[in-house]
Amino acid sequence: MNRTLLSLVGAALLSGAASAAEKTPARVPDATELQRLTARFAPVELKVDLKALPDSEKRALGKLVQASQVVDALFLHQRWAGNVTLLLDLQRDDSALGRARLHAFLLDKGPWSSLDEARPFIPGVPPKPDAANFYPAGATKAEVEAWVKSLPEAQQKEATGFYTTIRRGTDGRFITVPYSVEYQGELAQAAALLREAAALTKQPTLKAFLTARADAFLSNDYYASEVAWMQLDASVEPTIGPYEVYEDNWFNYKAAFESFIGLRDETETQKLAKFSGQLQALENALPIDAKMRNPKLGALAPIRVVNSLFSAGDANRGVQTAAYNLPNDERVTEKMGSKRVMLKNVQEAKFERVLVPIAKVSLTAKDQQDVSFDAFFTHILMHELMHGLGPHNITVDGKQTTVRQALQVASSALEEAKADISGLWALQQLVDKGVIDKQLERTMYTTFLASAFRSIRFGVDEAHGKGIALQLNHFLDTGAVKVNADGTFSVVPEKIRQSVTSLTKQLMEIQGRGDRKAAELLLAKMGVVRPPVQKVLEKLKDVPVDIEPRYVTAEELAREAVGSASDTAVRK
Repeated sequence: MNRTLLSLVGAALLSGAASAAEKTPARVPDATELQRLTARFAPVELKVDLKALPDSEKRALGKLVQASQVVDALFLHQRWAGNVTLLLDLQRDDSALGRARLHAFLLDKGPWSSLDEARPFIPGVPPKPDAANFYPAGATKAEVEAWVKSLPEAQQKEATGFYTTIRRGTDGRFITVPYSVEYQGELAQAAALLREAAALTKQPTLKAFLTARADAFLSNDYYASEVAWMQLDASVEPTIGPYEVYEDNWFNYKAAFESFIGLRDETETQKLAKFSGQLQALENALPIDAKMRNPKLGALAPIRVVNSLFSAGDANRGVQTAAYNLPNDERVTEKMGSKRVMLKNVQEAKFERVLVPIAKVSLTAKDQQDVSFDAFFTHILMHELMHGLGPHNITVDGKQTTVRQALQVASSALEEAKADISGLWALQQLVDKGVIDKQLERTMYTTFLASAFRSIRFGVDEAHGKGIALQLNHFLDTGAVKVNADGTFSVVPEKIRQSVTSLTKQLMEIQGRGDRKAAELLLAKMGVVRPPVQKVLEKLKDVPVDIEPRYVTAEELAREAVGSASDTAVRK
């Protein structure tokens, strides 16, 4: 068992045990099939050069990796109440089948294959619960929804907030439980490690963030630490806490814990700084009703390019994150905007190991020449930037709300599609203004088309996969993309711009109206895999779907930390 697994198993014991539920009648894969399924993730060693870091910062990094390992275990408990018990059972099984199951479990942080519409690969587990472990066992979505609507407004905000679970009190009625209480043991341990890291670092804004986030873990008030994260300006770029809501497939209310630990690439960060100054002009030009535009975006829009040292929890399951846009707290984004973090070494691995082979199958030989890493990297940046533009705080039926709360579970897939398509729209605007070299216009649409086949392989039950299916079908319906006689796909240059603009308008205006029904209908109709697309996907069976990172530098830090602790013990 590797060191990360040992840490995960040990920390998981804090989460308690729960019994794996009813039997699943479907056939589960044997060891050979499991190895084939996990082979869809190409092993990649992620290394980060730490030579320029002072010893104090390296030691702080080691503490951050340890805190991230606690987050890994906490996320297991959030995902399913039976995860911890199952992991402990799997790590005791030394058979070939047991090892294959453990590998698959660690890849997906649970017993369901994320690339196969959450099909269980271990006997005796239930279907993946849409409620995850955020709501009471045995409760229905309708019951919880009715209870929330019955509450006074202030209590509604708490019940639908990011940082509470819903449980039953001693009288059997629903109650809200703060994360600081629900995950008290894990968060106390993680907070202590963050404080140790804060004591070691010599970088003031890093010290301020780590201290504020440690406080937040114990108080359940994350606002000050989110502000401190926005103001973070250091060589080490940590993101640790409860963020994304994809696991809550009932309402998209509850945030899952994750961690990204990166080292800033200063040269690449400076190259992208020019994009921040373009955001208000892009907002003002959005092809939507002017009333839905934000006349004054948050003042800050920092962009950080980092090389990933370690990731954990919701940030390290199944398909790997290539970039992220946070925070999700609308109070912070309205005041300060949001920060975009690009994981350069992760993107390079995805491009070389996945996207280039996909392009050779899905595109014509001529179009393959227009697939470039620069276009791939720059569109991912614009995707993250566009998460911050368009409607967010809205009014529905006279009541102030947010797009996330109004659209509920439809919000994630629609938001991912919006960020993708409006990212293309924005890049075209910047090309037209001369901010970006015009050569990108030749490569960005074709690179995006190849990447659409990459993303749709994540599965249309997943937000990114469903969102990309919607876009690809829109392109086909508007003639912006054509299917060639040999089954390959091509962009139609004279139609792609208008197609991009029209879908940007459609998605943002659904968001601006808070029209959940329209969102659900659109996703149901367009978020599907059509036969011509399926034929390409079948030809990609030998191409990896994504990468499986091995955090080589983090492992070295962990070994050094253990050695240092041993030396200290001997001296004592």
